[in-house]
Amino acid sequence: MSLSAGCPRCPTPVAESAVDGWSCPDHGTIEPLWRTEEASYDGFVDHLRAAGSFPTFLPWPMSPGWSVTDFGVVGSHPDRTRATMTCCSGTSELDGPVDVLVVAEEAGTGLGARCAGTTYLDPGPEVGEGPPSVKVRLDNQSVGLWPVSTCAATGEWDRSVVAGEAHGRWLWIVMRPASAMLLLRDDWILRDVSGLGPPLVEMSFGGPRPSW
Repeated sequence: MSLSAGCPRCPTPVAESAVDGWSCPDHGTIEPLWRTEEASYDGFVDHLRAAGSFPTFLPWPMSPGWSVTDFGVVGSHPDRTRATMTCCSGTSELDGPVDVLVVAEEAGTGLGARCAGTTYLDPGPEVGEGPPSVKVRLDNQSVGLWPVSTCAATGEWDRSVVAGEAHGRWLWIVMRPASAMLLLRDDWILRDVSGLGPPLVEMSFGGPRPSW
């Protein structure tokens, strides 16, 4: 398999033992994050196989000139998948280079928080308060998303984060730079590509992997 194991909550190297499974020096026993060093079609096939029936979402259709630059799946077995992540990268006239990360995860996993740069595992209490700031289409469902603050994060965080609930799981969208959030004013559609089949061959993969 072309995917390598890491911690879903931090970049610290992890280790596997026959007794305890995968563990992180900072977060103890974990379900590992499986991620490829370079986005490719073959790597994405491995990703979908590792994710099993857990959905993997991408903006759909992908805009011309955009490509899949990163993806990951959290879980030690396809039957125990806890999260998936994808990143699409391209350009817009107003923002220049743009990264769009989409994370679907079970509560308490922490992958979305790591990508977003927040200091807690799940979206904060502001999610669900008042009307959502944006909505996306997920299959035939309209999903409301609320802004998540990253003001307590350290480092370079020129990004916007929104999150909500879809199918009983957290759904995060992280956009960099922050001004790219205006793209969500359009009628965005997310598609679970786990069962897409042959059209996967036509998707573009590769490019600089975003830092998070």
